[in-house]
Amino acid sequence: MATVKLKIARIGNSRGVRLPAASLRRYRIGESVLMEERSEGILLRPTGPVVQKLSWEDTAHEMAAAGENWLAWDATAADGFDELPWPRPGRRGWRSRKVRLGDKVGSLTKDEAAALRRIITEMYGE
Repeated sequence: MATVKLKIARIGNSRGVRLPAASLRRYRIGESVLMEERSEGILLRPTGPVVQKLSWEDTAHEMAAAGENWLAWDATAADGFDELPWPRPGRRGWRSRKVRLGDKVGSLTKDEAAALRRIITEMYGE
């Protein structure tokens, strides 16, 4: 999410800001918002239920729309990091074992990671 500088407009004796339409749609904000005054600033949030998290596919599409360059990640695939011996606790102390990053990436399963790679490849090409 990008930081956006908004102008303060005079509305009668009060002041207000105009929120971008894309942000209003993303957070499903209709006619009203809840405002919280916090020590670090003002927080505006929808009055309805919490916004549902994006699926992995929706996240990949939003990342592609943002125009970020993810090609630098390809260089990490050839760095040999996945073949390094990593210590693991065992009955007889620490033993070394090979770890393959393809088995689980963050909280993604192997199938989810493959689907995400496929979507990103479709968007950015090889």
